[in-house]
Amino acid sequence: MMRPALVASLLALGGCGRAQPVSFQPPPGAPTGRETLHQPAKLTSVESDQKDALGRPLRVSCESCHSLRETKPMPSRPEELKEFHQGLRFRHGELACTSCHQAQQPRTLHLATGEPLPMTEVVTLCAQCHGPQYRDFKAGAHGGMTGYWDLSRGDRTRNNCVSCHDPHTPKYAGAHPVMPPRNPPAHGEPDTKEATGHE
Repeated sequence: MMRPALVASLLALGGCGRAQPVSFQPPPGAPTGRETLHQPAKLTSVESDQKDALGRPLRVSCESCHSLRETKPMPSRPEELKEFHQGLRFRHGELACTSCHQAQQPRTLHLATGEPLPMTEVVTLCAQCHGPQYRDFKAGAHGGMTGYWDLSRGDRTRNNCVSCHDPHTPKYAGAHPVMPPRNPPAHGEPDTKEATGHE
């Protein structure tokens, strides 16, 4: 086992055997930043077939339709949907619609205990069956976030389960990188992007 003084000396050595200054980030201070959970619009609204001035689909609040209709028994399978959400794809194990949705309150979820849960608290619902993923989510290893790990430096926003997963077909489909990696130019060659203005 190496002595701490020897380890510190080895860490301080840079290239060519010269001592390099070692700089570390200051230790975390008292957390002053806030952590928030992203609330995707799809938790409280659905896309319509209409577009806004920028060409984006207009969204309609769930309340727009569900508050105007009388409550009916909830179907067990999406194939039974006759009024709303026709064509919904559902591949979530052996679950039925009523495994998560309230039969008499279609705008509300429920836990396995039957306790009602607002739609915006879907992470709590997912956590009751997906414990390892929730543990990793809380530790920052699943789901992603923006902002600061160190809350003494600023705020952070965590993604929601439904930011990446469709709750009805939750298997993650994967994605391609936004831009593929490119090889840097060889030493002395011009960067084609900078020289031509495009790749």
